[in-house]
Amino acid sequence: MEPTINFKTPCKQENVKLRSGGSLGTPVLVPASPFMQKLGYGTGVSVYLMKRAGKGTQSPWAVKKINSNMTGSTDKIYQERLNEEAEVLKTLQHPNIVGFRAFATSSDGSKCLAMEYGGEQSLNDLIEKRREEKGGPFPASTILQVALCVARGLLYLHNEKRLLHGDIKSGNIVIKGDFESIKICDVGVCLKLNENMQVTDPNALYIGTEPWKPKEALEDGIITDKSDVFAYGLTLWEMMTLCMPHLQMLERDDENDEDTFDEEDFDEDAYYEALGTRPILCMEEFNESYQKAIEIFWACTNEDPNMRPSAAQIVKILEDEVPDLS
Repeated sequence: MEPTINFKTPCKQENVKLRSGGSLGTPVLVPASPFMQKLGYGTGVSVYLMKRAGKGTQSPWAVKKINSNMTGSTDKIYQERLNEEAEVLKTLQHPNIVGFRAFATSSDGSKCLAMEYGGEQSLNDLIEKRREEKGGPFPASTILQVALCVARGLLYLHNEKRLLHGDIKSGNIVIKGDFESIKICDVGVCLKLNENMQVTDPNALYIGTEPWKPKEALEDGIITDKSDVFAYGLTLWEMMTLCMPHLQMLERDDENDEDTFDEEDFDEDAYYEALGTRPILCMEEFNESYQKAIEIFWACTNEDPNMRPSAAQIVKILEDEVPDLS
């Protein structure tokens, strides 16, 4: 029997010149990639920690750069995407969205996007670490805190900025400390929403990441704000299961108490058939403290986008019905 959810109506060194907020800033020396700590990576890009020195306290930056092995048309695509991300990020200011710091263009034409950094790890990193330590699902209170903060960020993007994030997943949520700060990052594939919360530009392409894609994105349907909501629901599922959606490929080796993966056991047909659907959640593994998180996950992952709640509705119910959340 499906849980019910009562959502109410809403609510070498490279000399570069950094451009902060669109205007020329003081020339800054950005170290070559080998001289910076690598924080993470994505398709075609890597993110590095840039330590800054100068008068007073200089907070570090996270710097996203195009990978050096990108060439020709591929390099051009990723540079255009990074430029678009910088243009979007400059317009955003919200406590649950990573802040813009500067944009740089080197003499060889490569680009760097500098963003705020406060010692964060991605939610995906924390999930993987917890899985390795066999820690079990995150506490319900932590899942709900993430749920509220991410929903607030999506509410800002959808309702105030008319933007679809387009790639919500644990890897695009950064966490500072013991969940004292929770922010959405990577707005490089945002799409514009119209007044009906739909993507209507015929040239707009929903990128996403395959395991988190909703049915409408897989079947060339109408993309709306609810496409972000589907991926958001799967992100909560990640925190409860410590798995990637539809890729529960790990087999338990009971003798060695280790997770192993035999590629021959992976059912590719079953994986593709499962995409865009609600993954299984073993309800008996969770006590009543998880009920609200499960209800939200369940509602957000409805295959029919019209049956999914909006970010505004999610924020309202969490603020109204979970008194411990600030």
